[in-house]
Amino acid sequence: MNVVHLKYPHELNPLQQSSAYSLAVGFFDGVHKGHQAVIKAAMEKAQELNIESAVMTFDPHPSIVLGGRKEQIFYITPLQQKIAILEGLGVENVFVVNFTSDFAKLSPEEFIQYFIRDLNVKHVTAGFDFSFGKFGQGNMDTMKELSNGDYGVTVIDKQADDVEKISSTRIREYLKAGDMEGAAKLLGRAFKVPGIVIQGDKRGRTIGFPTANIQPHEGSFIPRTGVYAVRLKVQNKWYNGVCNVGYRPTFKNPDDKQLSIEVHILDFNKNIYGEDVTIGWEKHLRNEQKFDGIDSLKAQIEKDKNEAIEYFQNLS
Repeated sequence: MNVVHLKYPHELNPLQQSSAYSLAVGFFDGVHKGHQAVIKAAMEKAQELNIESAVMTFDPHPSIVLGGRKEQIFYITPLQQKIAILEGLGVENVFVVNFTSDFAKLSPEEFIQYFIRDLNVKHVTAGFDFSFGKFGQGNMDTMKELSNGDYGVTVIDKQADDVEKISSTRIREYLKAGDMEGAAKLLGRAFKVPGIVIQGDKRGRTIGFPTANIQPHEGSFIPRTGVYAVRLKVQNKWYNGVCNVGYRPTFKNPDDKQLSIEVHILDFNKNIYGEDVTIGWEKHLRNEQKFDGIDSLKAQIEKDKNEAIEYFQNLS
């Protein structure tokens, strides 16, 4: 898959563009089922027109630039994970547009000129609520009105399940509640967080439950604190496990607010410090709690482990 990073004013010379594209455009945080409907339609149009499929997304999140947000934005799918998911869907090209204050000032007409016509886009597909240009003045009706026959336009209607619209907002609400099954239904896959295994205090090893201490990639959205049945991808292989997300109140100073993510991998005995991993969140087992001693903690961890084993056995 070809990934091109664009910044306005970008340096792509339209005369050097040999390929024509069917483009799906949107922020696509989560690449959930609603987003997938847009991308699939663009890919089908690419086949129909015998041109290349492409996705245009934006980085960073527009609210960082437009809203002047001071706090960190947490993504359902950080950029590199998003790109990997798009590649898995079979997308041929990804345009990552750097969302800057200059870019945000473009008129709808300028956006279409620089990012549609100059890129040799022959068909544009987006959701019904996609907006573009300064203050979001452009919408999909604008996209059609300004085409002058240079490109076609497909608008994908609201995608909903049996509850309401499929949206990144709903997925975030499920993650905040620890509802991994609810999030997975909207995503079309288990929620995943990429990270790296770092050195911990090795306390789990001393009580018979060694854990991999995971540092998530910056900007990753972490579900609510608690204990989960998870799968962990290590060296391109998936393993079942139990994950604790929280502040380890049994051991930690209450003033220490450093969140930890620790995974006890079932039937695993390798040193994996420094390895890139991915956590696949399957099921919330219980809330985090403080225990009155090591013995009660060990007993609960054993219960958690057995519950996770039973969960995965029921899946197979």
